[in-house]
Amino acid sequence: MTRKAKRRLSKTILIVVITILALIYIYPVFLMFCDAFKPFGEVISDPIALPKAPTFENFTYVFKKMHYMQLLGNNVIITVLGIVGIVFFSSLAAYICDRRRTKYTAITYTLLITPMLIPFQTIMITLLKAMNVINLSNSRVGLGIQYWGFGIPMATFIFHNFMQTIPKELDESAQIDGAGTIRTFLSVIFPLLKSVTTTVVVLDVMWIWNDFLLPLLMVNATNKTKTLVLAAYSFVGQMNTQWQYAMAAMVLAVLPSIVIFIFLQKYIVEGVVAGAVKG
Repeated sequence: MTRKAKRRLSKTILIVVITILALIYIYPVFLMFCDAFKPFGEVISDPIALPKAPTFENFTYVFKKMHYMQLLGNNVIITVLGIVGIVFFSSLAAYICDRRRTKYTAITYTLLITPMLIPFQTIMITLLKAMNVINLSNSRVGLGIQYWGFGIPMATFIFHNFMQTIPKELDESAQIDGAGTIRTFLSVIFPLLKSVTTTVVVLDVMWIWNDFLLPLLMVNATNKTKTLVLAAYSFVGQMNTQWQYAMAAMVLAVLPSIVIFIFLQKYIVEGVVAGAVKG
């Protein structure tokens, strides 16, 4: 077998393996969409089959029952607040750590990205008590601010790698023109971070929008502060689970984030590849 044929065979095997893995991950989502269009009896009798007579009644009932528009607004407030804080603070921290390379900034950078290694479950009880003390629990704004702490480490790591590809001569030119550090960052550097910023935004939107555990701890007290995922979970009970409504609610909950991902997925690859060129 020639070298070209071996490469072609290796590529084909890789594509087959990736396709199989993708189908394994997509299959549960496919079942969720199928069951969302079935009546209760059909879901129980044959949950993995296609719907025999698709119906939108589940979506109509869930839309009214969970007060979808109100919860959609909650998700938007929490997600937007979280994303804005993560992008601003992590990009600025990455800029300072990259441009001012001293032992102090090296230590700071290490401290910033180290929380990525700490599982959330190890600190969630302490976090809940701390948020109760400073009145940031049962608050949409408070939950959005908490996402800063969990999202900044990874975002800083991504921004820092990309920052190394930007020539420092741009900073020097801005400083010659009289721009300070913040002005240089906002006017010169940040506009060049478009692709990596989009990557961070898409990844964090998918995470924050669909997160379950942190909202369960922080905003599960009243319907005014709940998120869509929490409302979908309300159809799952200990004695009786309304699976058709639970599936329809999950579809309505995750659909906005899926749409965002579909339209912006190409920027994820661009940002990651651009940040890995030199980082």
